[in-house]
Amino acid sequence: MSYLGFNKRSRVPGVTITQFVDPLPAGKSTPDFARKPMNVTAQEGKKAVFKAMVSGEPAPTVTWGRNKGEVEDPQTYKIKYDERAREFTVLFGDMVCTTLNMDQRKPRRELSQEIRKKIIDQKKQLPPKKEGEIDPKLWELLLSAPKKDYEKICLDFGVTDFRWMLKRLNQMKKEREEEQAKNLDNVKQIEVKPNGRAEFGFDMKLLDPNSAIHLYKDGTMVPYGYDENSKPCLKKEGTKYVFTMKDLQPEDAGFYQVDVEDANVLTTDFQAKIKDVKAVESEDAIFECVLSTPLNRITWSKGNSSLEHGDKYEITVSEDKLTHTLRVKDCGMDDMGAYYAIAGINSSSASLTVEGKTGDQDGLSKAALQKEKDDLDTKGDGKDGSGDGTDGDKSDGDGKNKNLLGDGDGKKKKRSRTGPLFVSGLSDTAANVGERAELSCKLSSDTSEGRWYKNGKLLTNGDGVTIIKDGACHRLIIDCCNKDDAAVYRFEAEGRKSEATLNVEDPPHIDPDALGKFTKPVIIKAVENAEWKLPFSGGAPMTIQWYKDDEELQPGLNVKIDISDTESQLRLMKCQRKDCGEVKIKIKNEYGTREAISKLIVLDKPTPPQGPVDIMESAVTSVEFKWKPPKDSGGCPITNYIIERQQVGRNKWSNLGEIPGSNPSYKDSDVDPGRRYCYRIRAKNAEGISDYLQTEDIAAGYPGVPAAPKVVSAFKDCINLSWCPPCDTGGTKIVGYNLEKNKKGTNYWSLINQNGPITVKDVFEGAAYEFRVSAINLSGTGDPSIPCDTVIARDPMKPPGKVIDLKLTSSTYTTFSLAWTKPKEVQGVEDEAQGYHVEIRPIESLEWTRCNAIPITITSYTVLGLKAMASYWVRVIATNYGGDGEPQGFDNYIIAMPPPVKPKFTDRKMKTFVVVKSGNTVRLNINFEASPLPEISWLKDGIPVPKHVTITNHDKGSQLLIPTSERSDSGIYTITVRNMVGQESFSIEIRVTDDPRPPGPVELNQNIPGTVTLCWASSPDEKRDDRLHYMVSKRDSFKRIWRTVADNLFNNKFTVVNILPGREYYFRVFAKNDMGLSPPSESPVFGTKKEKGLWQAPPSFIVPLKRRTAPQGYECYMSCAVRGNPAPRVTWYRNNISLNTNTNYHITNVCGVCSLLILRVGPRDNGEYKVVIDSKLGTAESSMSLNVRGNNNF
Repeated sequence: MSYLGFNKRSRVPGVTITQFVDPLPAGKSTPDFARKPMNVTAQEGKKAVFKAMVSGEPAPTVTWGRNKGEVEDPQTYKIKYDERAREFTVLFGDMVCTTLNMDQRKPRRELSQEIRKKIIDQKKQLPPKKEGEIDPKLWELLLSAPKKDYEKICLDFGVTDFRWMLKRLNQMKKEREEEQAKNLDNVKQIEVKPNGRAEFGFDMKLLDPNSAIHLYKDGTMVPYGYDENSKPCLKKEGTKYVFTMKDLQPEDAGFYQVDVEDANVLTTDFQAKIKDVKAVESEDAIFECVLSTPLNRITWSKGNSSLEHGDKYEITVSEDKLTHTLRVKDCGMDDMGAYYAIAGINSSSASLTVEGKTGDQDGLSKAALQKEKDDLDTKGDGKDGSGDGTDGDKSDGDGKNKNLLGDGDGKKKKRSRTGPLFVSGLSDTAANVGERAELSCKLSSDTSEGRWYKNGKLLTNGDGVTIIKDGACHRLIIDCCNKDDAAVYRFEAEGRKSEATLNVEDPPHIDPDALGKFTKPVIIKAVENAEWKLPFSGGAPMTIQWYKDDEELQPGLNVKIDISDTESQLRLMKCQRKDCGEVKIKIKNEYGTREAISKLIVLDKPTPPQGPVDIMESAVTSVEFKWKPPKDSGGCPITNYIIERQQVGRNKWSNLGEIPGSNPSYKDSDVDPGRRYCYRIRAKNAEGISDYLQTEDIAAGYPGVPAAPKVVSAFKDCINLSWCPPCDTGGTKIVGYNLEKNKKGTNYWSLINQNGPITVKDVFEGAAYEFRVSAINLSGTGDPSIPCDTVIARDPMKPPGKVIDLKLTSSTYTTFSLAWTKPKEVQGVEDEAQGYHVEIRPIESLEWTRCNAIPITITSYTVLGLKAMASYWVRVIATNYGGDGEPQGFDNYIIAMPPPVKPKFTDRKMKTFVVVKSGNTVRLNINFEASPLPEISWLKDGIPVPKHVTITNHDKGSQLLIPTSERSDSGIYTITVRNMVGQESFSIEIRVTDDPRPPGPVELNQNIPGTVTLCWASSPDEKRDDRLHYMVSKRDSFKRIWRTVADNLFNNKFTVVNILPGREYYFRVFAKNDMGLSPPSESPVFGTKKEKGLWQAPPSFIVPLKRRTAPQGYECYMSCAVRGNPAPRVTWYRNNISLNTNTNYHITNVCGVCSLLILRVGPRDNGEYKVVIDSKLGTAESSMSLNVRGNNNF
């Protein structure tokens, strides 16, 4: 049965609905996509996931398919349906194109039955959506829809807040991109370590610890392992991931990236992609991109061909490795197309448009260029599949000509053309000199003929090349390349052309016969010369380096190196045995590197045999011993050993002959019993005889050494001993022993008795002795044994009891001081204590540590080296030579700390004010004592000190350090020392300043005769130094000595008195602070002329008295200025009563300035004050009233 249908559009872009039933039954709808599958780009080996949401009633049947093959294998394709989300999912890899088919085509009767069945067998409904909840379908639909449909979709779902919707949508996209890797930081770029390993790493937190981690090199997945022998190897420690690679090879170079599942976590992206470029013919075009992480180089390509730096293309990289630039030089029409910048798995593309010069009839119009760009964006561009015709137009990859050509009057017309297309074009090729090179291309037609060109010159089979046509494939073969073959080759076929460059390289070459001769070892004798010579060929310039044991050789006294264009020679002069090793030559040019390795073997006499000499047998009639071969055989095998012998006591050495070098041992059967012999051993090889190895004296037939004597028992008057006989009897019977004793502290061994008694009675009570024994046979007395342990002649004792009254006398952070009483002696049970051991045990440990290895005899001890504030168990053990008694300890543990002490500062002369020059170091050392260890804090002006201030604390003090001080460091620094007992603080004012700068210009004014007022501009440092003040000095033309007339001036004005007429005065003003004086600011010269003859003037007031109101209890100062010649007499009056003789008033007259000072003003000081001046020339007076305000006026 066939069905007819009509198509209608879906609200999802790109989806077409074919409806077979018209009209639709009530409540039914055609199948449609709520969210269609999205395009997926996946790397090889990784998973690809397609998701779709469908709608329709009844529920449509969903099938998945692909354009190549079926989607049926359950191992490869996993199809799921999420009923709650109503989402279909297929998981697979290597997908090219995916189709989703939904079919509702069924007979009308069958459709009706199915509808009824659906109504009857309806499944349980999902929980209803809450009010205000956004339907999840909205987000799924928005994620797959274009932006232009956002508004329509939101309105369908009742969403009107578009700004919130866009913000939430962007957040969801970001969360999907980062769904696996979170908090990626501390990324370390690839670094090659000194051991030859390369490694890079990063810190990463995974939501799922079992997520698969993939490593890519240049976009291709690389397998890795977890053990050190894997290459590469992944090591994981917590959140730290480190990839390492050992045994680096040239093929290991590349760009590495890391993915977690489907999320890129360590990759390089484009911060700024390349953009489309328009250029005029014959000009340069520039493409530029910026990466997110530094990269040494990226791949530039045009179509399927990589671009290399050369005459046509200039590729540059910025210093920070982020900005990469491609310059296309001398653009032509054939340079138009799509260009790609590839960084690992990420790429960026842009097109180059070349416009013809003005008046060019074959230039492409803007419309044609735009159409070509659109074609390139959808289908790609490159050398393969497109070529340039002789008429200048271009063809796209599918053979259809879509270019528009402009005619002479600017009108547009289409030009059609036919002919073969390039299925694959020529590719740039590199070949070595003497090797075979091949260029090939493939056309879309088997019948098309073509021609080959070299640098624009037509090639034939007779030009040293072979041209082969194999159907649509065309090949150009050069059997033996030489330098002249390097050129630009072009293939043309019916108006189509493709170009490629052949680069002929000439790396270093070594003739195989010469190389085989060079690699043979050079064998010489000591002090002879060694020589190597190697011819080579290759492109110049060549770099020749010689190495010995991987260390480069430089010409010198014993090293001669000769280098020519075709050969290099090395000579090593007067070689020694130590010069043996590997000799290597490295030949390098711009095309490659070759190495050749040889060996140097220097022959010499062997070194002496190695000791020590082991005595294998020492009998009455024979002596046998062995030794080790020489450490260095001299480069050739040891042939013999030469043995010499000397009897001890004689000077003559006798030659015993030679023995084979395979067995380094010798047995001398010609010996006399009881004699001692010494032997010399020399090694011999083909080059000579070594120095000798001399043995110790070897006795023939003497017994061996017995075991050390053992003390059986000791008393104050005798000591009982025993020992074991020697293992070697010397070939005869042991007839006795000699026993010797040594009193401790002396070097004399005395023979106690021949034949060796077991009990020694010749001892003194309390003395310490050592004993040794030697065996005697028929040949004589052998060597003595090692001494026994020291034994003291005394009666046995019982261990002592516990110490009494153990107490702690003092403690510090590192010491304990203990005292105790000697334990009591109990006859027959506990003997007298002769010493004491002190042991401690940290509270967290189970092992006791003995503080004194040798017992102490006094009843006090100080334990040293404790850890501050640590807790210890302590005990004391009494001991004597009968053994250790039982330990006595404290009931509780002891803390290493002194007795509690309230913090207090110990320096009596601590400074409270410190001045430092700006730029110098500030160092404050504050010493204190406190127990337990206090908390120390520093504040500057009530807040914590800045970060550049270094605070160093210790048990008894604290140091504040400012390495380079600045004015901003000035302030009050307070240290607070606090512990559980109390706290103490101390403040120091630090003033950071500098030498003051001088004040400004000085001006002079004279208001009153005999005085001069100085005014000056402030120093520039006055605003930032509140302690800056000024000092004024004066010099006159009479005395010519500078003297200070004023100091500690905090204003910019001062009046100098006692200025005499007829003299010149000079003034200096200094700025002054805590660092010292500034350079002076000098005033102009000041002087008054002295009038000739007698000048007289009646008294008069220059400045009269002024009315005053003073508060009660304060001082009051009244002044006026007078003049006259002769100088008038001045009298002060209050209410017409003279005050000149009243001691309650301080009256002065300095150079005509008259003043009266009342120290404490009271009500009785109210009244009229008057100054009367008189001379023989007249009288003048000035008066004023003084009002005293009472306390109620304050």
